[in-house]
Formats: sequence, C-alpha cells, structure tokens
Amino acid sequence: MKSSRILMSLLTLLLIHSGPALADVLLVDSIQSAPQIQTPGNGLSKSQVRQQFGSPKAEIPAVGDPPISRWEYDGYSVYFEYDLALHSVVHHPVNK
Repeated sequence: MKSSRILMSLLTLLLIHSGPALADVLLVDSIQSAPQIQTPGNGLSKSQVRQQFGSPKAEIPAVGDPPISRWEYDGYSVYFEYDLALHSVVHHPVNK
C-alpha cells in the first residue's frame, strides 16, 4: 500500500512538471512552422486596410457594444472596432 502511494506521488509530480515543457515545445514548433503572412497593423482604418490589402473575401457585420466587425481574407481575418483595426489573426491550417 505504501509503495503504491509513493508511485502515485511520483507519477503525479512527473505529470505536473512535464506538462509545461511539452506545451512550450509545441508552441515553439507551431510558431516556427507558421508561414509568414503580411497582415494589417493595429490602428489602420477600414479604408487604409482596403487600400493596402484589397477587398476582403467576406465582411462580417458588427456585433456588440462597442461594435466589432470582421473582414476575412485568404489566410487571415482582420477585426475592427468601429472603423479601426484591432487585431489580425492568421488562420491555422486544417490537419487532415
């Protein structure tokens, strides 16, 4: 009984300490393997984004307060608050 408790304690410690290391490796691999895509910077107006990156494939209407809208391009999306770009998000490739 005592030896199984010790074994369980050791396994628990091993799992606790190995989790973050595995996550860090996966994150680094993901970042290193991600293709470099030019995306709009924060603070650009919708007209500046359209001028520099062309028309989006889709314009998702604004929701919420403040209103947040999304433009979809090939490989990334741009999120806007009112007329200003908040963030650009690169789409992850679908694993099949």
